[in-house]
Amino acid sequence: MKRASALVVALAAVSCTAQGPTASSATQEPSAGPSAPPEPTVSQTPGPPDFAAKVTPVTRAQLPYSWRPGCPVPVGDLRLIRMSYWGFDDKPHVGELVVRKTVTDDIVTVFRKLYDWRWPIYKMELVDAYKGDDFDSIDANNTSAFNCRAATGSSNWSRHAYGQAIDINPRENPYVTASGSTAHQNAKKYTKRPLDAKGVINPGDKVVKAFQSVGWEWGGYWSGTKDYQHFSKGGG
Repeated sequence: MKRASALVVALAAVSCTAQGPTASSATQEPSAGPSAPPEPTVSQTPGPPDFAAKVTPVTRAQLPYSWRPGCPVPVGDLRLIRMSYWGFDDKPHVGELVVRKTVTDDIVTVFRKLYDWRWPIYKMELVDAYKGDDFDSIDANNTSAFNCRAATGSSNWSRHAYGQAIDINPRENPYVTASGSTAHQNAKKYTKRPLDAKGVINPGDKVVKAFQSVGWEWGGYWSGTKDYQHFSKGGG
């Protein structure tokens, strides 16, 4: 990022006096006038860095728990995105997500908007940091994407197993059953919507609209069970 550098410009007027044989007969050069005052120092406090994202192939070694033989998407179809996000501490951070290569542009587009809005994300690291355990990742309030697992309460593959789903701030945006309960104790105060709190996603808000603009659906619009953390491409 280009940063403004301090600039100090000092101007001095120089006047010359001709020397003559005597003070009374000396010819004086015209005065150049008063010196211009020095310009003030220009100083700007550097702002946070611009959003940045880097998409690279992912290796099997980077997914020791979240991928296994028999998953519906081969490792070669997945990509690692290292990108900026705005933290709950009101500071910029760099996090990681793994998604299918066909949706990398969607994710970068949305997360650029979230960063520019200073919309906060608690943390963002691969679910492998939790040995692929979705419950532990959610309990840690971790935003994550790819995980080769079945959908909650189903034997079918989750959209996470295809690399086409993401869970954002799962503590503030819990999975809530039709009866209004959640499995995570630290999320119980976040089960109602609308709710005005840091990192919360509400119906019709700009986060939902940002994902909708790239063709992703929100689990908060499901009937019965609500999955407020969940966005996916292709539903489910």
